[in-house]
Amino acid sequence: MNFLKTLLASAAMVMVSWTAASAADLSGAGSTFVYPVLAKWADQYKKETNIGLNYQSIGSGGGIKQIKAKTVVFGATDAPLTGKDLDESGLAQFPIVMGGIVPVVNVEGVKPGDLVLDGPTLAGIYLGTIKKWSDPAIAKLNPDLKLPSTAIALVHRADASGTTFNFTYYLAAVSPDWKSKVGTNTAVQWPAGLGAKGNEGVANNVAQTRGSIGYVEYAYAKQNKLTFTRLVNKAGKTVSPTAESFQAGAANADWKSQPGYGVILANQPGDASWPITASTWILVPKQPRDAAVLGEALKFFAWSYSKGEESAKALDYIPMPASVVADIEKMWAADIKDPSGKPVYGPTH
Repeated sequence: MNFLKTLLASAAMVMVSWTAASAADLSGAGSTFVYPVLAKWADQYKKETNIGLNYQSIGSGGGIKQIKAKTVVFGATDAPLTGKDLDESGLAQFPIVMGGIVPVVNVEGVKPGDLVLDGPTLAGIYLGTIKKWSDPAIAKLNPDLKLPSTAIALVHRADASGTTFNFTYYLAAVSPDWKSKVGTNTAVQWPAGLGAKGNEGVANNVAQTRGSIGYVEYAYAKQNKLTFTRLVNKAGKTVSPTAESFQAGAANADWKSQPGYGVILANQPGDASWPITASTWILVPKQPRDAAVLGEALKFFAWSYSKGEESAKALDYIPMPASVVADIEKMWAADIKDPSGKPVYGPTH
């Protein structure tokens, strides 16, 4: 009997230990745009706290679906939800980091930063009206480049994507034809081209396809050594994708002007602004089923704001301004509560 009691007690201890370990891993899903920096932060946070992050890089649309279905602790999206959608879903939304979306190409003889495109030309390429790299519209922007007569192979996202939302938002802003024929959304009816899943899929397809063009978050262009282009911005200046140009693109953002801080950063004014700057937003329930676990997730994001800046900058992301972070943390305390009405994140936790 004593042996049986000891055995049952040991089993109970193992079960408790296993449950605690499982609970310590935070679950999230969504944006592939943010995945490189989120993975870096998760690795550093695990070493400091022994709390891991299980993040599915499945695209913003998938992240929105999963957080609404309550199958993850948080969702991540590069296309912000509207105030109405947030209210109806019982979700809070806040930006976590900013970065740049860049066109990437695989054109013989063209090195990173060689090729210049402007908004109307980029829209024409994706509309299928500009079909060859030697087209006069491209040649005019690149008088010193010898461009081949190779057909342009278009690569776009196949999944519901916040990167696509920001890319098509930009194209609609610079091209009336794009705005009327295709529009802006996380998934659109592409006039032509090959679909690929995630920033990873687009990067891989461009790397493997001669004559191709795609669009990815800048970290994917760097990590995969892809040939990125320069762009002509709203001020008519030719700019390169750099941390400084992404920062300039985000500098004028009035984050509190939209519900859930849902400010779109594409096509911002300024001589130095990168024209397709974007943000990723985190989605969490205002009344979580497990307040303790969500509290741990918010601790992770608070750590990311306070200690993740250098890692973000190393990957050419732009950290959120301190004033915005302070406001976000006030929002957490005011809006995200446990069943007793106490904030899930704050001094009492």
